[in-house]
Amino acid sequence: MIHPGLTRISQLLRHVALPWRAIHVAGTNGKGSVCAYASAMLHAANVRTGRFTSPHLIDRWDCITVDEQIVDELKFRKAEQAVKDRDLATHIRASEFELLTATAFELLVQEKVDVGVIEVGLGGRYDATNVIEDPLVTVITNIGKDHQALLGDTIEEIAMQKAGIMKRGVPCVVDATNSPAVLKVLEMSAQEIGAGPLIHVPTEVVGEIAALRPVFLEQRLEHHQQTNLSLAYVASQIVLQKRALKPQTPAILRGARRTFWPGRLQTLDIAALTGRREPVVLDGAHNAESAEALGSFVNKRIRNKSHPVTWVIAVSVGKNLRELFPLLGFYHEDNIVAVEFGAVDGMPWVRPTDPFAILEVAQSLGISGLLYNAGRDVVGGLKLADNIATANPVVICGSLYLVSDVLRLLRDTENP
Repeated sequence: MIHPGLTRISQLLRHVALPWRAIHVAGTNGKGSVCAYASAMLHAANVRTGRFTSPHLIDRWDCITVDEQIVDELKFRKAEQAVKDRDLATHIRASEFELLTATAFELLVQEKVDVGVIEVGLGGRYDATNVIEDPLVTVITNIGKDHQALLGDTIEEIAMQKAGIMKRGVPCVVDATNSPAVLKVLEMSAQEIGAGPLIHVPTEVVGEIAALRPVFLEQRLEHHQQTNLSLAYVASQIVLQKRALKPQTPAILRGARRTFWPGRLQTLDIAALTGRREPVVLDGAHNAESAEALGSFVNKRIRNKSHPVTWVIAVSVGKNLRELFPLLGFYHEDNIVAVEFGAVDGMPWVRPTDPFAILEVAQSLGISGLLYNAGRDVVGGLKLADNIATANPVVICGSLYLVSDVLRLLRDTENP
């Protein structure tokens, strides 16, 4: 289960020095993308860089990378066991995420990284990753309503939790597209603890991020993707400056171009699973802001106005489907195949919504296309979607855990 607080992680790491310095990233949406961009850019600038993001994608250890390579499974398991043994011997009773965070931090020490790019797991103030005391820079991405049971019901309460990663005298790079209410909370929090300067992106760094424009155009990045890249770019430049390294804009841009972050507006070939010739869109959109971004992308870039989109959807228990679905921009004639994602390794509390409930909400919202319940058969659901859609668009979304299942199935099919 999730147990916020820094006491247990501090005890786990009590005798572990953390010589690496951090980019610490909090927010509701875009955290992982910012981390992926930042680590790729620093690696391209010849900085030995580690990265820790969550949740994992396919295997539990793929959330930890060193110089853009996933850590070795045996090294991960050895470090993880050492942390678990320490937890047991000292009766700390750490949570799964605290154990994983301690494992990741120790691996970055063992791998002698210079900079760790660290994504907050949940919130910020009481997140296990906030054991980092002296980051080089913090980043706060787009903030929306998610995990209200733990973070608070209002956007201001949630922003307060995210602002908890700010540190005295440490610059904080902030997504300026946040609402005025969020920005006010961040500014007040920074003043209260003496953090800063706060750097609002893109509004305060228009000249600095002009170098990114070719990447925006080449990769046809959506507005939120441009913002995430800009946040990572500014944070990376701060790191280079603080490490007394020369600005390396050409190298950083190479890193930006090479960045790949699966499951975010990803175009995917699923022929190995279904025989489908046309690619599909795979996206982990699971809250209001990410659903709205996906819906905009689908309607601008892939929807043929005269033909329906077929959606394959799984959602975690607890999500507000009546809020989420309209933001995806369904047309009445769209088709929906509802599925359940499988068990999540290391996160036994995560459960999928009953597909019947997904279809019931879709129908109540006026979706008059074909509605199918594929149950736990993700491959069967994908094949069904392909048969329904023929050459028309297919979008797989609703949960990062469904993204994980699809990518794992593809890997296991292509590399038996």
